[in-house]
Amino acid sequence: MKALRVSICLVIAFTCVLGFASEPATDVDPLSGVTSLLAQEHQHSRPSTPPMSLVELEAAALANNPEIRVAIRRVATAEIRVRSAGSLSDPEFMYRGWGTPLAKPWDLNQTQHMFMINQSLPGPGKRALRTQVAAEGVEQVKAELEAKKRDVTAEVRKTFYDMLRNQDELLLHDEQAALARQSSESARIKYVVGRVPQQDVLKAQIALTKLVEHLVMLEQDGGLARSRLNTLLGRDPGSPLEVQGQYSPPQKLPALLDLEKDALENRPELAMSSSGVRQGEALTKLAEKAYTPDYNLSAGYMLMPDGARYRNTYMAEVAVTLPWLNRGRHEAEIAEAQSDLSADRAEYENQRALVFEEIQEALIRARSAKRLVDLYSQTLRPQAQATLKSTVAAYQSDRTDFLNLLDSQNTTLEVELDYYRAASELESRIADLERAVGAPLTREGQESNSTVPQASLLQITPEVR
Repeated sequence: MKALRVSICLVIAFTCVLGFASEPATDVDPLSGVTSLLAQEHQHSRPSTPPMSLVELEAAALANNPEIRVAIRRVATAEIRVRSAGSLSDPEFMYRGWGTPLAKPWDLNQTQHMFMINQSLPGPGKRALRTQVAAEGVEQVKAELEAKKRDVTAEVRKTFYDMLRNQDELLLHDEQAALARQSSESARIKYVVGRVPQQDVLKAQIALTKLVEHLVMLEQDGGLARSRLNTLLGRDPGSPLEVQGQYSPPQKLPALLDLEKDALENRPELAMSSSGVRQGEALTKLAEKAYTPDYNLSAGYMLMPDGARYRNTYMAEVAVTLPWLNRGRHEAEIAEAQSDLSADRAEYENQRALVFEEIQEALIRARSAKRLVDLYSQTLRPQAQATLKSTVAAYQSDRTDFLNLLDSQNTTLEVELDYYRAASELESRIADLERAVGAPLTREGQESNSTVPQASLLQITPEVR
C-alpha cells in the first residue's frame, strides 16, 4: 500500500513537471522575428550614376534622338535638291556626216562633216519658279523637323516628371515603411504585455507586407519610365539613368486667345501647311508659264568635201516651241494646279482648326490638373497629415485601436501618392500645351519642391505604461 502511494506521487510530480515545461513563457514573442524579416524586403536600389536635370535631358535628346537625326538628313537632302531644281538641262553634242557616196563609203573626203552643240533654254521665269517650289519643299521638311523636335521634347518632359514622381513615391514609401515598422513594434510590445490582442500584431504585419507589394509596383513604373527616357535619348534602354529637379508649373496659365496667337507664329504644322500653300501658288504660276515658249539653241562647225568653194563653214540654229497649238493640255495642267492650290488652302484652314482644338483641350486638362494640385497641396494634404498626427498620439495613449491607426496611415499614403501623381500630371499637361502651341510657356510661378511630406515623418514610440 505504501509502495502504491509512492508511485502515485511520482506520477503526479512527473506530470506537473511536464505541464510546467510545456507551458509558454509570458515574455516570449512568437512574432518577434517577422518584423526583421520583412524589413529586408523594403530595400530598393540607389542611384549609381550622376543625376541629370531636365535641361540636360532635353539637350541630349535633341542631339541624339534617332527620329530627329532622320529628319535632319531629310532636310539636307531637300536643300541639295534646290540646287538642281532651277538648273539648265544638260547640253548636247551631235556629229552628223552626210553626202558620202555609196560607191565609195570609205572616201570621207567626199562627206560633209557637221559638229554641233545644243542647249535647251526654258522660257523666262520658269527656272525661278522651279527653284521656289523646291525651296518651299525645304521649308516643309524643316517644319517637320521642328515638329519632331517638339514631340520629342514633350515626351522627354513627360517622362522626366514620371521619373521624378517615382523618386518622390520611393521616398514616401521609405518613410511609410519606417512608420509601419514602428506601428508593428508598438503593437508587438503591447501584445507581449497583454494590452492588445494578437490580431493587432497580425494587422501590422499585413500592412508592412502590403508596402512590399507597393514597392514592387513602384520599381516597375520606374524601370519602364527609365527605359522610355533612354530610348528618347538615343541610348540603350537598359542604361542606368537618374534625374533630379523640381515641379515648376506656371502659377497662372495664359488665356486661350494668347495661346492661339502664339500657335499661329510658332506651330510647325501650321508653318508646314502655309509653306504648302506658297508652293501651290508657285506651281500654279509655273503651270501658267506653259504658254511661254521654250527655246533650243544650236551652233556647229561644218567641214565640206574636197573641191567645195568654202570647205570650212559654220551653222547656227534656233528652235522655239509653240504652246498655243497644244492649248488643251496646258489648260488641263493649269486647272489641276489651281485645284491643288485650293486643296492646300483648305488643308491649312483644317490644320489651323485642329491646332486650335488641340490647344483648347490641352488648356482644359492643364487647368483641371492645376486645380487638383492646389486642392491636394492646400487642403487634402494638411488634413491627412493632421489626422495621422492625432491618431498616432491617440494610439500611443491607448485612446484608439490599431485599426484606426492603420486606416489613417493608409489614407495619408493615398493622399500623398495622389498629390505626386497630380503634380506629375500637371507637368505632363503643361508639356502637351506647349507642344500644341509650338513654344514653351513662361514659368514664373512658385516652385513646388519634391520633399517628403511632413506627415510621413511622425514617430511612434513603442512605449508601455
